[in-house]
Amino acid sequence: MHDRHMRRIKYSTQYTSKMSKQKKNKSGTTHSWQVWAIYMLLAANLSEQQALKQACPSCSDAQLCNCSSMGLDFIPPGLTAKITMLNLAHNRIKHIRSQDLQQAVNLRALLLQSNKISSIDEDSFQSLAKLELLDLSNNSLAHLSPVWFGHLFSLQHLHLQGNFYRDLGESSPFSGLRNLSSLRLGNPQFSVIRQGNFEGIELLSKLWIDGGNLSQYEQGSLKLIKKINHMVINLRNINIFSEIVRDLLHSVTWLEVREIKLAVETKSLVQNSTRPFRMQKLTCKDAFFTDQSISRFLVLLKEITSLRELEAIDCVLDGRGIWDTKEIASSGQSFVETISIINVMIQKFHLFIDLEGMESQINKLKRLTIASSKVFMVPCKLARNFSSLIYLDFNDNLLVNNRLDETMCKDAWPSLQTLNLSQNSLKSLKQTAKYISRLPKLNNLDISQNNFGEIPDACEWPKNLKYLNLSSTQIPEVTTCIPPTLEVLDVSANNLKEFGLQLPFLKELYLTKNQLKTLPGAAPIPNLVVMSVRRNKLNSFSKEEFESFKRMELLDASDNNFICSCEFLSFIHHQAGISQVLVGWPDKYVCDSPLAVRGAQVGAVHLSLMECHRSLVVSSICILVFLVILILVAVGYKYHAVWYLRMTWAWLQAKRKPKRAPPKDICYDAFVSYSENDSNWVENIMVRELEQACPPFRLCLHKRDFVPGKWIVDNIIDSIEKSHKTLFVLSEHFVQSEWCKYELDFSHFRLFDENNDAVILVLLEPIQSKTIPKRFCKLRKIMNTKTYLEWPLEEEQQQMFWANLKRALKS
Repeated sequence: MHDRHMRRIKYSTQYTSKMSKQKKNKSGTTHSWQVWAIYMLLAANLSEQQALKQACPSCSDAQLCNCSSMGLDFIPPGLTAKITMLNLAHNRIKHIRSQDLQQAVNLRALLLQSNKISSIDEDSFQSLAKLELLDLSNNSLAHLSPVWFGHLFSLQHLHLQGNFYRDLGESSPFSGLRNLSSLRLGNPQFSVIRQGNFEGIELLSKLWIDGGNLSQYEQGSLKLIKKINHMVINLRNINIFSEIVRDLLHSVTWLEVREIKLAVETKSLVQNSTRPFRMQKLTCKDAFFTDQSISRFLVLLKEITSLRELEAIDCVLDGRGIWDTKEIASSGQSFVETISIINVMIQKFHLFIDLEGMESQINKLKRLTIASSKVFMVPCKLARNFSSLIYLDFNDNLLVNNRLDETMCKDAWPSLQTLNLSQNSLKSLKQTAKYISRLPKLNNLDISQNNFGEIPDACEWPKNLKYLNLSSTQIPEVTTCIPPTLEVLDVSANNLKEFGLQLPFLKELYLTKNQLKTLPGAAPIPNLVVMSVRRNKLNSFSKEEFESFKRMELLDASDNNFICSCEFLSFIHHQAGISQVLVGWPDKYVCDSPLAVRGAQVGAVHLSLMECHRSLVVSSICILVFLVILILVAVGYKYHAVWYLRMTWAWLQAKRKPKRAPPKDICYDAFVSYSENDSNWVENIMVRELEQACPPFRLCLHKRDFVPGKWIVDNIIDSIEKSHKTLFVLSEHFVQSEWCKYELDFSHFRLFDENNDAVILVLLEPIQSKTIPKRFCKLRKIMNTKTYLEWPLEEEQQQMFWANLKRALKS
């Protein structure tokens, strides 16, 4: 019983242990799979990032990812949430897959234009809720799917033009795009617009439709859009044009029609439409007109009572101006205030008539632009009927002085305030001014880019002229021909070398591209606020010149060859607010010289003290050197430096001589060195005793035996060398005497080093050791180690002194 119980316990224990091991193995296996999955995920992520970096290097750790024109066949993997702008334009991408853009959740702009995209998975853009710009233009899309755009809640700009689709489908592809602001669609194959295609769009800033081959338009299709600020449509079918205009009368502000060939339209453009209308501007670009179609067109446009501006750009008129003026006049007054005709080609230009009969249609016109259209004259009769015109632009035409007399005849353009005659064929400034002076209200005149060549001293101008543009007119100078009433004057590009006109009311002056070397004087133009002297020969301008313009707010002096002198740089660096006044600062202000800073920005150049104050630095150095020399001279004089220098030189020379003079050169028994204060004892007692001895001793005394005119140092050296002994008469006067110091210096330099036995010391009076100068260290040593003779005061001992001295001299 006990054994069975024990076996049961043992079996239970083994079973529990086995089950525990199985659980552990299972848990370990699960954990391994988790680690393996994480590893594979990280590896895949790293692999994708590496592939993205390899396919498009600019995408690495950047918000703006530019992969355009890289020959890509697919959208590169590894796009992350960091990217906000992705440019894949001009590649060879054919298909957009569901997973391609799945991680780019913060994308704001996606550019895919000019690829070969023919298919897009339905959920490809599902994660792009923040996308604001999507460009799919110039691809191969054969249809548009509403599902593509269903999750693009933030989309503002959508470009779909240049694909292969023929229509927009049965319903609207844009119904979910509530924030859409601009839409571009259509292509050469686009032919059908159906009702409901624009459902969901209420407001557009710009709508562009390429409908050059549009053949079917269901009426009311564009009415669903409540407001369009600017609509551009390529259209050739005149019937569809009329239907579209009727649908847009209440929604579009500016309608721009391109490539249309206007035929004679009989139906009203406002048929069954109620006022008020919204359309204010109509532009025809690259259009084709005939005399008949334009006559009818002008009549029909009068029905659009909201229309205020007409514009014709790059159009062709096949006609001679023979319009049905009676029908035009009888149809009522036009509401148009602005007409712009730019680069219009009249095929039968030489046969074009003068538009007689249109007088009643132009008296309410306020702004007229006829540019680049070969206008050479406006008949006086017609010009007088522009009674309300305030703006007239004849830029780039064929106006000449002879015809200008007719165009600007008396009572013509009575309300005109602004006139642009730039880039015509006017030759005489005097005649031009005379004819223009007939315009009583003119205050703004542009006659630039006419070849006047010369300027008279006096001209006749309108009395209220405020603005005058004479740029690029080849005038060599400015004279009093320019009216003093001006507030704005532009004489750029005329090679002017100076400007000194008295213009008290002038506020703006433009002198770009001339030859000025200095700023104009401020006194004749005291009220100047803005001035441009860009691209002249200006080298610099001073603080005085700059501050003389009391009211100056803007100065454009860029693109000049500045000499970065110290004065100019000092002014630039220390002038408060210079960056707010100088236009183009600091990039456009570059040093031309000195050579060391050529090409550097003026504001960044700092010259050294030596370069800026050379004369001051040189003067300071000279003064400093002079003071040092003066101090050295003073110190040398006080401490006998010259003497020591000469003494050193003499000592060096003496060092090179033999240590002992030849016996034949010895002339004296002793050279006597003594103080002048001890001369009485030396000359009257010692000399008499020694020189009258038997045999007599020959002594060398400086007073008696030095060669006159010879330098004292040379005398001392020679006397010591020619003497058998050197005898020093020591006393308090000796050690305090400067002269004796020099003699002792020379003697101990040579004799003390060579042979101390040649030196005889005679102590005339007791000397305290502390009174001997420190530099006479050898003298101290000799006195401490060598016996010296002391002069006794007792007479009985003096005989012994003389005997000892004589014995020393003989030794």
